[in-house]
Amino acid sequence: MAVGGPDNINAVAHCMTRIRFLLKNPKNANTTDVKAIAGVLGVFDATATSGEYMVILGQHLLPVYEAVQKKFNFTSAGNTDENLDAVKKPLTVSGVISDTIGFISASVAPCVPGLIAGGMLKVFLLLGTLISSSFASTGVYRLLSIAGDAPFYFLPVFVAYGAANKLGGTPAYAMICALSLLHNNWQAMLTANEPITMLMIPVRLMRYSGSLVPALLLAWCAGKVEKWLNKVVPGIFKAIFVGMGTVAITMVLGFTALAPLGGYLGIYIGNFFAFLAGNIGPVTVGVLACVLPWLIIAGMHHALVPFMAQSISNPGYDAIFRPAFLLHNMSEGGACIGSALREKDPEKRAEILSLGVGCIFAGVTEPAIYGNNLPKKTPMYGVMAGGAAGGIVAVFLGARAYVMGYSTILAVPIFQDTIIAILVAVATAIVVAGIVAFILGGKAAEAEAGRTIDAAKNMLYAPVAGKYIPLKEINDGVFSEGMLGQGCGIIPEGTVIISPVNGEVISVAESLHAVGIKSDDGAEILIHIGLDTVAMKGKGFKPLVKEGDRVKAGQKVLSFDIGAIIAAGHPTTSALIITNTDDCRLIDLKTGQNYEAGEVFGTVEA
Repeated sequence: MAVGGPDNINAVAHCMTRIRFLLKNPKNANTTDVKAIAGVLGVFDATATSGEYMVILGQHLLPVYEAVQKKFNFTSAGNTDENLDAVKKPLTVSGVISDTIGFISASVAPCVPGLIAGGMLKVFLLLGTLISSSFASTGVYRLLSIAGDAPFYFLPVFVAYGAANKLGGTPAYAMICALSLLHNNWQAMLTANEPITMLMIPVRLMRYSGSLVPALLLAWCAGKVEKWLNKVVPGIFKAIFVGMGTVAITMVLGFTALAPLGGYLGIYIGNFFAFLAGNIGPVTVGVLACVLPWLIIAGMHHALVPFMAQSISNPGYDAIFRPAFLLHNMSEGGACIGSALREKDPEKRAEILSLGVGCIFAGVTEPAIYGNNLPKKTPMYGVMAGGAAGGIVAVFLGARAYVMGYSTILAVPIFQDTIIAILVAVATAIVVAGIVAFILGGKAAEAEAGRTIDAAKNMLYAPVAGKYIPLKEINDGVFSEGMLGQGCGIIPEGTVIISPVNGEVISVAESLHAVGIKSDDGAEILIHIGLDTVAMKGKGFKPLVKEGDRVKAGQKVLSFDIGAIIAAGHPTTSALIITNTDDCRLIDLKTGQNYEAGEVFGTVEA
């Protein structure tokens, strides 16, 4: 496997569009090979922060995840490795912050699908009561409400499970500790409100249902205690004493110190966000919605989910995170709409519109980010502008989410009595994002159409934005073994090919997926888009020149649809080949790095 094989994988999880690997050694993953796999939209290596190696699959996610689980039967994590000592890193402030964010993010990630399921169930139950007020007294409503509330009430258990996986501990031990905070006997002690001590230490009586921080602290403690016991307890007694000792020691510390500490931290965090919402809310929500696309690209957005859940627990509503998440999704959709209105190709316009509809009604943004907004660049300005504008409007009108739900327009009932406020903010985000994307898209198109390069002799200019890789890394022997000549591979990020030289078009493939150009210096250059794309018979490709045309460096010669290549099951890895290498020599070629279209990346000597 391109991620290092089954033995390199500790755990596998997924969100809406990404399969997430916890790898033993991230260096064993070959990102180039992963990106070359058909259906992969992108890769983000967050092993240094969240500990996750994320492969972005979009609509292909669930089939791939199910196939991986079925073939390899991965679990979320195994037991602690008794002989595994963590690599010691220098203690720095940035390192501590990075590790903390990674721990929280990885701990919460397994909870997210459950929290969304519970929140959306409550949304539809709420819709039922709006249709008929008597629905709230039915058995269906009362019993399904229990299921809807369960993920939030038992949030400490889910968090403990995720944290144990991240730490490499036994999930059952951490989950037992979290469940202790929710046990009926503990609830009875809270109701009785009678003082109680443990080992002569007063125990603070607090409610922990729906809390986050106490579970994180308990899971962290359980992981450390388990690892210590595995080292000191003789092998024949491990089965008896490790589990028992882990739970007992953790809960002595938990009831007396860790859980109350976590409870107070949770309260302070909730109060802090309530303060932000009440005093500088427009700035907070506007800025968060503006930067969310970049947090999503970096895989850091899940680190915010704990605070979202904490806000709903205390002070009882979320005026920052869920509004920002929702408005970001709306602005992604709006930017797609603006971009589609600027698009002249009917097929491409329909595809971009479908991406926008997915953002708005399904709440899935990564296909839009990687399929349109990021590659075109200018729509991302629309996304940020729409998110910022919508966020400011949302706060000024008092939009608040009262239960967890997904970030789709269909989930606006979670805003309850502030639903009008969020709908106005949603409209603002979509309209502003669309207008900005439309205007800037036109200016960008005009600039590109008239832009050429004052080419220097023998210089090669990058024909498309992307990562340029050695020829041998292309997964096609015809290219990788140099049968067609010298050159390099390209993992494209752009969708338009420009001429890398001044010269003449000497060939345009019948299937439109390749173009040949002879430079004025005598080099014959073949630019081939994707692998095996001849089978697409021209679908998704649009030549912008014809054989015999004179071209200048930087002039557009071919456009292509990355989504169509992926949908057809072909790798997007492309190639630039000097086909007359008997007469020309390619030198100064620097691969293994990214280039923007038009940047110098090599020279050719005749």
